[in-house]
Amino acid sequence: MLQCNMTSAIGIQLGLEDLLADLHHARRKGELGRLALLASCEARSWARQAGKIDISDNASRMFIQQPCVSKDEFLGKVDELITILELHAQEYQRNRSQGAEAQAPRQSTASFH
Repeated sequence: MLQCNMTSAIGIQLGLEDLLADLHHARRKGELGRLALLASCEARSWARQAGKIDISDNASRMFIQQPCVSKDEFLGKVDELITILELHAQEYQRNRSQGAEAQAPRQSTASFH
């Protein structure tokens, strides 16, 4: 069971890293259609898998409840989404680092004379 949860958590983290790479690439290239697809579909899908319903809801609102009226507004909202996702990626990295430290063999501080 623990192995399954760890595999799932790693998959979620890797999915987030892939999503962020895609978002950054599309943002740099100014690919508005690709950004819209990533924000409306991929980000929502990742957020649901990760149990981050607030991110999924915010991405939905970006297109359904409060659609952007200008390119600049859209890019601003995409930038906000990227920032939020980056914070979650940093959190995953911290948790992973702490988990690795906890599993590392500890050296004995006792000395024998």
